Formats: sequence, structure tokens, C-alpha cells
Amino acid sequence: MAAGSIVGRSAGDRLILGAVILLAIVWLVPVVWVTALSFKPNAELMFSTASVLHPPYTLKNYTDILASSGVFRWLFNSAVVAAGTTAGTLVLSSLAGYGFARTEFPGRTLVFVLVLIGLAIPEQAVIIARHQIFSDLKMHNTYAALILPGLSIPFGVFLMTQYFKAIPRELDEAAMLDNASRFQIFWRVILPLTIPAQATLGIFTFLTAWNDYLWPLISATRPEMFTLTVGIASTQTNFAQSEGLGFLMAQAVFAGLPVFVVYLFFQKYIIRAVAGAAIR
Repeated sequence: MAAGSIVGRSAGDRLILGAVILLAIVWLVPVVWVTALSFKPNAELMFSTASVLHPPYTLKNYTDILASSGVFRWLFNSAVVAAGTTAGTLVLSSLAGYGFARTEFPGRTLVFVLVLIGLAIPEQAVIIARHQIFSDLKMHNTYAALILPGLSIPFGVFLMTQYFKAIPRELDEAAMLDNASRFQIFWRVILPLTIPAQATLGIFTFLTAWNDYLWPLISATRPEMFTLTVGIASTQTNFAQSEGLGFLMAQAVFAGLPVFVVYLFFQKYIIRAVAGAAIR
């Protein structure tokens, strides 16, 4: 029975591994295809995309992107907005989550319900009101206008609240016996235990802010304040899809490359975050 169980488990593990490899290939094929198209001359692609399988190849599509005078400014703007939004979200969501999970105050349940209702409201539903607010405050074309709307993420508050609730309250009580203040308990005892949740929320927030297109398109009207997504889109011609397919694919690769670099540097933390979230 033991030998049969081991054999069965081994066969099941192989099936799972095979399925994972197959899904990885399915996911990689479009990425490889887009990358290959980005190195093809646009003139070749006008006739057939099948020419991607053989030379000639060129770097002209990427040099055309770099030739744009504002591309590095747009890259810097995206980095500032994504980093600022991520840092602000982690701070506010952690404080709010701790407040909902570990403290008692009048109307706590009602306020938390209102936060959850925010999960059901799409960004497009409030975009006009948001534009009017920042317009009245004369804050458009500033980093503050690009960052502040991204800080209101109900998902982050919900995630951190649930994570804080899972931490035993005995830790708070033990710290209080040592005359620790409420902030010391939060900062030194409870917050370090939420690193997996912090990493998960940080990754989600960074990717969302980096790939955001709608709000930067509305708020940033000056080229020097464009984010990378808006700036690259502004360089496209009216006939880009028919005459500049390789250039379009190069834009897609260029915009996604910084995220890939971030993943390489923070791969260990990302895996730890996903594993920690799965265990939870």
C-alpha cells in the first residue's frame, strides 16, 4: 500500500508539474512573440508577421523610442508616481488595518463597511468628480495629483485588516505589560509580522500605479509630466498599427522592462510574499 501510494503520488506530482510547464509555455509564447516582433523592421511586418521567424532584425524600433526627447523624463515620472503611491498605500493601509483590527472606537463597523463598499466602485465612476477636485485645487500636472488618488485603495485596508486580525492578541497584552505604548506595539511588535502582506500589497500597488493610463492621461497635460504609458502612447501615429507594428511592440517591451528588472531584484521577496499569502 505504501509503495502504491508513493507511485501514485509521484505520478500525480508529474502531472501537476507537466500542467505547470504547459501553462508557463502558454504564458511565455505571447511575450516571446511580442519581443521578436519588436526587433523586426516595420517594412517587413507590413507584408507578413510570419517574417518574424527569420532575419533581418533591427534595433531601429528601440532607437526611435530613445530618440524621443522626453522618454527618460517619462520613465522618471513613472518611477516617482509608482514608488510614491506604493509607499503611501503601505503606510495608510497598515495604519487603517491596525485600527480596524486591534482597536475599539465608535462606528468602527460602519466605517469598515463603507471601506468595503469602496471595493465595488470602479475608478471610472468617480473620475469626473476627481478631475473637478484637482482642477479646483489647481493641482493638475503635479506629482501630488498623480499620486494622491492612488492612495485610496480599499483592497489594501481590507487585506491589512484581515492580516492583523489573524495575529494573536496575546502579543499586544504582553507588550502592554512591558509598558509599551500603542504605537510601539504597532511599530515594533505587530507590523514586522505582516511583511508577507506588506510585500503582496506593495507588488500589487506598484504594478497598478506603473501601468495606470486613464488618470495620468487626464491629469498630466504637459509632456514633461507624462508618465511612461501616456508618453509612449503620445508618440504613436494615426497609422501605427498598419505601418509601425514593430515600433508598437518595442514600446510594449520598453514599458514592461522596468517591471521585469524590479522583479529580478525583488524576486526573493515576491516569492516569500506569495508563499506567505498562500499559507495564510
